[in-house]
Amino acid sequence: MDNRTVKIYITDRSGLSHAIEAPTDMSMNLMEVIRSYELEDEGTVGICGGMSMCASCQCYIDSSHELKIPSQDEKLMLSEAFNIRESSRLSCQIFISHHLDGLRLTIAPAE
Repeated sequence: MDNRTVKIYITDRSGLSHAIEAPTDMSMNLMEVIRSYELEDEGTVGICGGMSMCASCQCYIDSSHELKIPSQDEKLMLSEAFNIRESSRLSCQIFISHHLDGLRLTIAPAE
């Protein structure tokens, strides 16, 4: 791992854990990282393309990282989603940066 990547630990919908390296210099979000590593079947994560218009990229933040406060759009979408937890976030709204190093998350079940 170099200074342009962070290590993120992702548990997929089948319960498998993945330790991945995510680039901090490409303006990617967690949803795009999940898709690029093909951690879920194509067409099941990020259906709206990262616009906070679906909850297919919902995840549960399992570590104590301080994240940016959810936008109003993200809050509204989560209020309509299934399988919500206190730690639920839309992965399309969390952008990869150095402060995410060591982040642990679980991809929420598909509806």
